[in-house]
Amino acid sequence: MGVALKAVPKAQAILRAWLPFKQLVGVTSVHSEEDYAQVRATIDALLDEVGDNEKHPLAEVLNYLADQIKAYEDENYHIPAAEPNQVLRFLMEQHGLKQEDLGDCAPQSRISDILCGRRSISKEIAKRLAHRFRVRADVFL
Repeated sequence: MGVALKAVPKAQAILRAWLPFKQLVGVTSVHSEEDYAQVRATIDALLDEVGDNEKHPLAEVLNYLADQIKAYEDENYHIPAAEPNQVLRFLMEQHGLKQEDLGDCAPQSRISDILCGRRSISKEIAKRLAHRFRVRADVFL
């Protein structure tokens, strides 16, 4: 029992669609720090437009580029395992922030509970923190 496939486009048709996309986006795969910076900037622009709307037409482009970033980070950066609240504490220290400075992500009391380990980080707060600190949301989950 096979899966019904849609017609597969010819390689030349894919190329005609890919080249303008690649020229517009600039970088479609990450192989250097320059590529990494360019793709991060593109992701930031897409996040401003797409937000957390997974049905937005650009959400797939955002996911594709995020996968490229993840592959590059997995290959080039060793990030030691840490509890989500420890990651948050580290990022706050690095940015010189206090709990009340994260009011755009969650109420100060919730941030306090997270930092003390009394509460886990919800997916929604993880998304806000990720956007705030320009990291992947999964570091908070």
